[in-house]
Amino acid sequence: MRIGIVCPYSWDVPGGVQFHIRDLAEYFIRLGHEVSVLAPADDDTPLPPYVVSAGRAVPVPYNGSVARLNFGFLSAARVRRWLHDGEFDVIHIHEPASPSLGLLSCWAAQGPIVATFHTSNPRSRAMIAAYAILQAALEKISARIAVSEYARRTLVEHLGGDAVVIPNGVDVDFFAKAEPRPEWQGDTIGFIGRIDEPRKGLPVLMKALPKILSARPQTRLLVAGRGDEEEAVETLPAELRSRVEFLGMITDEDKARLLRSVDLYVAPNTGGESFGIILVEAMSAGAPVLASDLDAFAQVLDQGAAGELFPNEDAHALAETAVRLLEGPARRTELRERGTNHVRRFDWSTVGADILSVYETVTAGAAAVATDERAGGGGGSGLRARLGLARD
Repeated sequence: MRIGIVCPYSWDVPGGVQFHIRDLAEYFIRLGHEVSVLAPADDDTPLPPYVVSAGRAVPVPYNGSVARLNFGFLSAARVRRWLHDGEFDVIHIHEPASPSLGLLSCWAAQGPIVATFHTSNPRSRAMIAAYAILQAALEKISARIAVSEYARRTLVEHLGGDAVVIPNGVDVDFFAKAEPRPEWQGDTIGFIGRIDEPRKGLPVLMKALPKILSARPQTRLLVAGRGDEEEAVETLPAELRSRVEFLGMITDEDKARLLRSVDLYVAPNTGGESFGIILVEAMSAGAPVLASDLDAFAQVLDQGAAGELFPNEDAHALAETAVRLLEGPARRTELRERGTNHVRRFDWSTVGADILSVYETVTAGAAAVATDERAGGGGGSGLRARLGLARD
């Protein structure tokens, strides 16, 4: 099968959606399918052979974060060229409602189109306001996937229609077989995420840290991710700052080794999460997980059976639970075993097969993907028409 996958966010700024698309593409390639991924990327970004650059992205506030998106007349022309050259049996668009390549691809393509919705946002005024623009694109989608029940709910409430829920995938064995690093072992708490993005929750963890260190002064917090390290610890008493070690951006291999090494992984995210791929990765590596009780996190952690939950943004509760887990090896072992068993449902062997089944359903008896001539010849006039803009 010839599969085209559209990534909405810049390939050179790693995130959960990009990792999902990368792993999905490589899973299908291993099965013998031909895969091409269209993604925004800076000119100097090293790209895998299956990724085609749609040009540089620009930062745009989106869903409580800052997403690097690619949108405009030149991007529309590149989408059409990619569709023409690819001769795909099916295209799989991620986040078609975002102002990026996914929406442009919906406008430009006709034929079997699968869309995955990642966003969980119960009060998106922007999505409601944009419905008139999105409607024509969304009507062309053959099958919809949501990565969680909460992403599905956002879709239903804001845009109508429905979707099958297929979670994000993880290569469970990659994390399970990673070798721990001795320097990251022994009374360690792990955190992975963008340091300067408040919704990832590092400020909540920093607020809880003094109480954790008061009970267990030997504990270290290992932080992996990009951001201002000095600003991250400015609320900590000076004498405690040495207990925080910043690892910067780390490779996938080191992420797996970090998760295999820590005594406890903490996910203190405060909102805007539709799934929680880092929780799945942590469970795959055998790390006991402590997470905020966001709906999406609770679902991933089997309502607290596969990992402990604390009330969102409650630093006091986070600290108390973390100390109890660090002082309770039997409970950590129990969480490790439950997480290891629970996480298999997220392995690519299951998730990839479910997505491939969707592809096979929409392509059965259907013509291949083609460019929709009604969208406009070179992309510019069609984009103007979709946005209701006058011609030059």
